[in-house]
Amino acid sequence: MQTSPDTDNKIPVQTLAELGPLPMKVALGCSVLLPVAFVLGMIFTNGWDLFAFSYLQSTFFCLSISLGALFFVMIQQLTRAGWSVVLRRLSEFISMGVIPLSVLVLPIVILTLMGNDTLYQWANTKTVADDHLLHAKSPYLNTGFFALRYLIYFGSWIFLARYFLNKSVAQDATGDPELTLLMERRSGPALLLYAFTLSFAAIDFLMSLDAHWFSTIFGIYYFAAGLVGFFSFLAISLVYLRSKNLLKGPVNVEHLHDVGKLLFAFNCFWAYIAISQYLLIWYANIPEETSFFLPRQEQGWGVVSLTLVIGHFAIPFVFFMSRWMKRNPAALCFWAVYLLIMNWIDIFWLVMPNIAFDGVKSAVTFQMILINVCCTIGVGGIFVAGILKFAGEKSLMPVRDPRLEESLKFHNI
Repeated sequence: MQTSPDTDNKIPVQTLAELGPLPMKVALGCSVLLPVAFVLGMIFTNGWDLFAFSYLQSTFFCLSISLGALFFVMIQQLTRAGWSVVLRRLSEFISMGVIPLSVLVLPIVILTLMGNDTLYQWANTKTVADDHLLHAKSPYLNTGFFALRYLIYFGSWIFLARYFLNKSVAQDATGDPELTLLMERRSGPALLLYAFTLSFAAIDFLMSLDAHWFSTIFGIYYFAAGLVGFFSFLAISLVYLRSKNLLKGPVNVEHLHDVGKLLFAFNCFWAYIAISQYLLIWYANIPEETSFFLPRQEQGWGVVSLTLVIGHFAIPFVFFMSRWMKRNPAALCFWAVYLLIMNWIDIFWLVMPNIAFDGVKSAVTFQMILINVCCTIGVGGIFVAGILKFAGEKSLMPVRDPRLEESLKFHNI
């Protein structure tokens, strides 16, 4: 363990490298399940479709976590938050997951460019020509423009993630407070770019799976899901690192309490957006809008829908509200794991019902769940391995941030 280059030399510099090679080996071992999912897709009937949709679901589940981290980093800078300084570097590392995910999403874009319509009907020129609505949307929903937007989205996210991490790491060496002011000034425009790119990416990659359906709040629905996923991932990471004597001193129960409060709050926010979308569509009762919810009420999808209503909102709302639950590391970790699983089910519910065999929306099957779980673990392994690689020997804390002392002394009122 090294000490910080600060003048008093009191702050220890800890890195993820102190965990040894095991986390990287486990992550890379999990990634093996991705080709296993592909092989299963080749074996099962209609398996290629199942694999393609599962792959999309898995990548955008992990992407939601990284985008949630990126938002957290920028909003902390914009608001000049002091309490979260000891958590910010880990969040910056998580945001760097957009880089491996940009590579993982690339095959989806390439297949779409080639005219493969397994995921997106609008990628097939014949289908578009025969469908008046798809034809009307073709100036936006076309393969070339889709590929260009992919470059804009991931290029923007990678630039933002690298920018805030690099400036923060540079401050570790120089201690220059101007870097903090620079990040504060850049965070406002960065959040505007983030809001537009996230919203349109959710529309392009997820909502356009059913190009006949639309929702004006779909982007913020994905945003809310991402924040639930990120705060769950952050809480699990903090509890794990503290158990390995990393960040155990700087990150105390007060910080865990606030992470738990944010997780609880944004889970309620997700529920608010979800019920808002449902009630507006239910009240209007327009066929082109209800087409989203009707397939999610039959062939096993009704059970998944009820699981989200009860499991994603009602149960944590009642049992995770307690102050003790948020301040106890074991209890917080349990609820973080629980809500991360619920978040996975949510993205599963968004993507998988769009599969249609012979024009009929597919039912929930064992093969679907098996391929999807293998895909998620495989993509998740690559995602975590990428985060560990980018973290490298960098400090787990911004040790010369001017607000670090405030964060170390943070106490909930």
